[in-house]
Amino acid sequence: MPQKPFVSAQEVAERAGVSRSAVSRTFTPGASVSPETRRRVVEAAEALGYHVNHLARGLMRNESGIVCLIVSEMSTPYRANLIRAMTQQLQNAGKVAMLINTDRSDGSVDLALRQAIRYRADASIILSGMPDRSITQLCLKNGQRLVLINRDDDQQGPLRINLDDAEAAGRVVTAFVRAGCRRLAFANSQAGTPSLMAREHGFVGAAKAMGLPVLVERHGPTNYESGRVLAQRLLTLGERPDAVFCATDLLACGFMDAARHQFRLSIPDQLCVAGFDDIEQAAWSSYDLTTFAQPVDRIAREAVAWLVNEREEPADHSVRFRPDLVWRSSVRGG
Repeated sequence: MPQKPFVSAQEVAERAGVSRSAVSRTFTPGASVSPETRRRVVEAAEALGYHVNHLARGLMRNESGIVCLIVSEMSTPYRANLIRAMTQQLQNAGKVAMLINTDRSDGSVDLALRQAIRYRADASIILSGMPDRSITQLCLKNGQRLVLINRDDDQQGPLRINLDDAEAAGRVVTAFVRAGCRRLAFANSQAGTPSLMAREHGFVGAAKAMGLPVLVERHGPTNYESGRVLAQRLLTLGERPDAVFCATDLLACGFMDAARHQFRLSIPDQLCVAGFDDIEQAAWSSYDLTTFAQPVDRIAREAVAWLVNEREEPADHSVRFRPDLVWRSSVRGG
């Protein structure tokens, strides 16, 4: 079946009996056009199936409206929730999201980003601490506005959005101590991202300040199965911990299932567990996990508002949010 030919603004103008510029003004927000001209143009456009070519119009202003979302671990509940919030805010702002998956470590990520740049993407939002810093340098070199989320890059120019992970970890230590726990452990993945390591360092530092030793164990990617492996390692020790802070909720879910079903431990009576992210599963009755809620919607609003703001921003522009502690039954005394 032959493809329907592209309808031009000139064809709409001819059908409506108006000038080409009248068609342009009709579809330009805030432009001056009489009600009668607008009616004739809209009727002609609907009859012909005309749609404004926003990409071409934007390129005339050296703007495409495209924003790259550079993401890793996009299948995890937290990341999926952040992508949902970010794409919704971009759509509300009239932007188009282009997703780049950075889970692979070969040259495919660099190639994908260069391809997006060739499409003249206006900006990029890096939603993970995993991609190499050279990615941020490439975005800045090509004149993009850039938002970094949960990263510690020190380049000047981007908006940096972070959580106070270390402070939150300190609050977990206090909660465990109030629950009567004295043998603490931290369960982490081997991803080594800035946010995960900040939680680890904050937890260990706060515990040591109280004179409490901390066992630290790391394993694999930041997923459910790693949580199960971490439980097998920590709970087979001669003097196993009575409280464990997992770097994310997904790790905590795997940890709790192994603790209950493999080691027959009662949570929180014999073992207190806390996580981070407040994913949907954390509130399920089978976990009822004490955790920290990342302000996903606030992060998305802040990022997109900064991208669409044309004012000159300070070279060192950063925002830090304090995550809310969500008390549930996995820690005694919540």
